[in-house]
Amino acid sequence: MTKSIVARAALCLVVLSLIVPSLVFGHAVVFPKASTTGAYEKYVLRVPNEKDVPTTRVEIHFPAELRVSSFGDVPGWQLEVLTDSAKKIVGAVWTGTLAPHRFVELPFVAANPKTAATLVWPVFQTYGSSEKVEWTGAQGSKTPASSTSIAPAAESVAAVKTPSPWVSYAALGLAVLALGLALRRPDPSTSR
Repeated sequence: MTKSIVARAALCLVVLSLIVPSLVFGHAVVFPKASTTGAYEKYVLRVPNEKDVPTTRVEIHFPAELRVSSFGDVPGWQLEVLTDSAKKIVGAVWTGTLAPHRFVELPFVAANPKTAATLVWPVFQTYGSSEKVEWTGAQGSKTPASSTSIAPAAESVAAVKTPSPWVSYAALGLAVLALGLALRRPDPSTSR
């Protein structure tokens, strides 16, 4: 009976470790989440379709501190580059068709600010039903805006390599549980 409970607990931990990251990144997110001051970075806006109708339009407004220089081609999507009166790129609009339960990655290259900053990425997702979702909210809200931390090289490397504490605790717990099960000797009274 205790083996069954332990096995169920281990299975629950594994399932949770797989589900939680997908819930966190189920919205329009710009990757990477951390980068270096002054660097030229390839950013990718990942947009999943969480509705039962196609996504037909994705719009992003770029942080003022960032200098966007180019975009990658995405098959099936048309790009409109938004500029201000000085011809600085301030945003982009992609139009196409993203079926339900699919995602698209929209790449672009930009020069990061020369000083530490947190870049916030407002994204607007429009569906075939004309519904528009604004990914502009605060972290923890239903529709959070994605953000990227910009820091000097030593700090940004540490930020990228430092995993969340719960991931470490879950991995340690699974390792101890697996070791315990592996080292457990069978009961001599049951082996006849």
